[in-house]
Amino acid sequence: MAIKDLFDFFDELDDEDSITAYLQFDAHRSRNPKGRLPKKLEAEERAFIAAQDTSRATFQFTYRAARFEEGWLLDSLGGFAEHQWISDVLGKVKGGKEASVYLCRAGNAVTAAHPGVTLVAAKVYRPRELRNLKNDHRYREGRADLDSEGRQIIDDGALHAIASRSAYGEELRHQSWIAYEYTTIATLHAAGADVPKPYTMANNAILMDFIGEAGMAAPALNDISLERDQARVLFDRAVRNLEIMLAHERVHGDLSAYNILFWDGEITLIDFPQVVSPKSNRNAWTIFQRDVERVCEYFAGQGVDCNPHRLARDLWTACGYPVREAVHPRDLNPDDPRDRRLWERR
Repeated sequence: MAIKDLFDFFDELDDEDSITAYLQFDAHRSRNPKGRLPKKLEAEERAFIAAQDTSRATFQFTYRAARFEEGWLLDSLGGFAEHQWISDVLGKVKGGKEASVYLCRAGNAVTAAHPGVTLVAAKVYRPRELRNLKNDHRYREGRADLDSEGRQIIDDGALHAIASRSAYGEELRHQSWIAYEYTTIATLHAAGADVPKPYTMANNAILMDFIGEAGMAAPALNDISLERDQARVLFDRAVRNLEIMLAHERVHGDLSAYNILFWDGEITLIDFPQVVSPKSNRNAWTIFQRDVERVCEYFAGQGVDCNPHRLARDLWTACGYPVREAVHPRDLNPDDPRDRRLWERR
């Protein structure tokens, strides 16, 4: 559908100057037929920009957001500000294809219960029309759809809308994706896993602990070189987190050194929207193997002797889950070089 072509287009509009330049160029499109977009896409693009609220009347924040981004943030984080979960948005920590993470100053609702917490992280999902989730059906298999409170959707009308992929149903699917991340983080945090403490969830965002300090967010483990002894300790801790996840019927689904943070000698696992059930998802075993192999690939490069195939099998069978050996190409992402290497090794 044409609206999905806007995904890459809006990635380019990352500051006010580029938006202004684009809009000025747009006025002269009639003189540049080759640069002209299809009429339907052109109309959708204009409607999307026009729909963004560019006023800060309801929530003043320090971060200088671009025009498109500002409306997105006001809509996604305004409720957090209204209920005093946050008092300011200080900056963008990380941008991504599915979501961006923003550093926020904690509001009274957080500091009253956690006096030492001054900074929190808001993970804000991209507008549903501009997200690019590939093969998300693989992860949704066996998962009940969740509402904005994290409860299973049982209303027949809502379930029919989801099945028919109506506009309303797609909004529900989008919300369910976010709710799975929040409920998973909450479950794993309570179980003692190394994940951020979650505070609350809104229609398009999750608020959680910020890992790092003012002016410096925790780097991904992939950007860190470890001493051999330290690498062994952190590898054992990563394995312990895999055990906790399996014990609570969770497989991360996209685990690697890219979404394990490193700070003060400790690790923190992030990014859980694609979590799958080891019991009800037919792809769970192969997805889990991929998670383990990616983690082992990093730690092997840091001098840790590990056997990913044996480790994955031992962890999996210890929890009583059946092993399904085949790794089918449809279970791997051809655009991901890590998946390509995995298939080549197999």
